[in-house]
Amino acid sequence: MTKIIMSGCSGRMGRVITDLVKEDKDAEIVAGIDVIDDGTLGYPVFNSPADIDVEADVIIDFTSPKLTGAILDYAVKNNVPVVLCTTGLSDEQLAEVKETSGKVAILKSANMSLGINTVINMLKVAAGVFCPAGFDVEIVEQHHHNKLDAPSGTALALADAVNEAAGGEYEYIYDRSQKREKRSPKELGISAVRAGSIPGTHDVIFAGPDEVIEVKHIAYSRSIFGNGAISAAKFLNGKSAGMYSMDDVIKAALES
Repeated sequence: MTKIIMSGCSGRMGRVITDLVKEDKDAEIVAGIDVIDDGTLGYPVFNSPADIDVEADVIIDFTSPKLTGAILDYAVKNNVPVVLCTTGLSDEQLAEVKETSGKVAILKSANMSLGINTVINMLKVAAGVFCPAGFDVEIVEQHHHNKLDAPSGTALALADAVNEAAGGEYEYIYDRSQKREKRSPKELGISAVRAGSIPGTHDVIFAGPDEVIEVKHIAYSRSIFGNGAISAAKFLNGKSAGMYSMDDVIKAALES
């Protein structure tokens, strides 16, 4: 049984994960962290990580970068691994995450879905073929109008996968409105749409002479991210200090 602290428990993803864990015989949420508690979650909710007085095996964090430092401090002090799903972290915070991973296990992922993480591996193969052939690369991501950061962490992860396979030669371009010039072959365009209740759509476009290849992922429900986060929490339970990824979760599942 993996005992979980759900950080951001009253938010959309926190409630999705809470409902999913209720049906999971191998996991239990023992506490939550949030400024709101309407009494419907079925476990104690604390305003701050420092206030938590129950024991747990793993923290799942779906909040905002404002709470990341406090989550990491709690994790180190109590030796509790963290599944870090919060996006929009600054370079300084990313450096703090990396430093903290030397003291406690951290699994950081911009997107928890099995599909997206498989797509990332597919893109590395595709980029190895299309980028040397001179194909242009564009990424378009769409999310609900409440999402704060743009582009999404997932879009950046997809771009990084392409860029890594291409030897790091691309420059990320987020806005061409001030440009009146031909597109550079080494541009990687990233566009963001914020509208309605779109859970998440990502398109990666490889456009070459007379042909276009599109790799598309659509999230129809937030449950795909919740299930991924729960799988990651179970995987991280008992792991030694270090930085882990969803690739490690997928590999462990294939080996079991």
